[in-house]
Amino acid sequence: MRKPVLTIFYQFNPSSISIGGIQTVIRTFVKYAPSEFEIRLVGTENDPSQPIGVWRDAQLAGREIRFMPLFFIENDNFKKLVPTTIKYTAALLGRNLSSDFMHFHRLEPTLFTRNWSGEKTLFIHNDIQKQINSADKKNAILWQRFPAAYFAIERYLVSQFSQILSCNTESVQHYQQHYPEIAERISYVKNTVDNEICYPLTLDEREKGRRTLAQQMGLAEDTRFILFAGRLHAQKDPVLLVRSIAALNDSNVHLLIAGDGDLKDKLRSEISRLGLSGQVTLLGPLAQAELAQLQRVCSVFVLTSAYEGLPMVVLEALASGTPVVTTQCGETPNLLT
Repeated sequence: MRKPVLTIFYQFNPSSISIGGIQTVIRTFVKYAPSEFEIRLVGTENDPSQPIGVWRDAQLAGREIRFMPLFFIENDNFKKLVPTTIKYTAALLGRNLSSDFMHFHRLEPTLFTRNWSGEKTLFIHNDIQKQINSADKKNAILWQRFPAAYFAIERYLVSQFSQILSCNTESVQHYQQHYPEIAERISYVKNTVDNEICYPLTLDEREKGRRTLAQQMGLAEDTRFILFAGRLHAQKDPVLLVRSIAALNDSNVHLLIAGDGDLKDKLRSEISRLGLSGQVTLLGPLAQAELAQLQRVCSVFVLTSAYEGLPMVVLEALASGTPVVTTQCGETPNLLT
C-alpha cells in the first residue's frame, strides 16, 4: 500500500548546523511524525560535491527521508545580495512537486504552487506585521523596504492553503481580519519542545554543571552564565544584548553567545569597545543537543529581539529549567505572565 507523501519546503540542509527556530520545528515534526507517512524535504545544499535538483535518501532527526536540494549555498546564516528566499522561490519555477500534503514555512515559494494538487499548509513563524513594517530600514530585509508589495502578494496567495497556522496570536488576528473568507482555516498553534533533548537537571546537577563549565573556560568557580542563542542579525539585536551586559556591570557574570551571522564582526568590535572581552564568549553555531547542555546550566536565557513569533529557544530554555529575560516582543511576554 502506498504511503501518503508529506513534502516540507524550506531553505536548509538537514545534514548541516543551520541556525533557526524554523529548522528546529521541522526537525521535531519529522522526528515524531507518524511512520505511515513518507517524508520529503525540498531544501538547499552546502556540499558542492552533492548533486542538485535530484532526490536522494537522507536522515533528519534520526528518521529516513527523501531530500532534494534546489541550489548550493555555502552558509545560510549570512545574508546574500540576492536573498536566499528569492533564490529558493525562483528555483521552484517550472517544477511541479505536488504531493498529498505540503508544508510551507515561508510564503514566497508558494508563488509557483497555486496549481499544485494536494493539501497545503502555511506556517507563519513571526509577528508578520511587525516583521514587515519594522522601523529599522538601515538593516531591513527585502520586504521591509516594500511592505505594500509583500501584503499584495500575500493576498494573492493565501486562498490556496487548506490551513494557515501561526505560533503568534497577532499574526493569527492579522490573517483572520484581513482574509475573513478563509478565517476558519487560520489557527493558533503552540510550538512544542523535544523533551528527549531539552529537560531540567536537579539543583545539585545544575550547580555541578555550572562549575564544570566555568572550570573548562578558565573562569572563577562562582561565575554565573547568561546565554543567548540565535542568528546574529538585526532582528535579534545582539549588540543591544552586549550593551546590556556592560550596563549590568557585574564581573561575576559571563555571557555566552551561540550563533553566527552578519553582525558577528560588529559584535566583536562592540565587545572590544566596551571592554568586555573577558566577559563575553562567541561560541559560533551549535547543534541542538550542544545548546541544550548549556541551557541546563546557565542562570538565565536572554532574548533582545525587535520582533518574534514564539521563539523555540525560549521554550527550550524553560523546558531546561532556565528562566528567560526578553524584550517586549512576540508571544514570549504572554507566555511568561
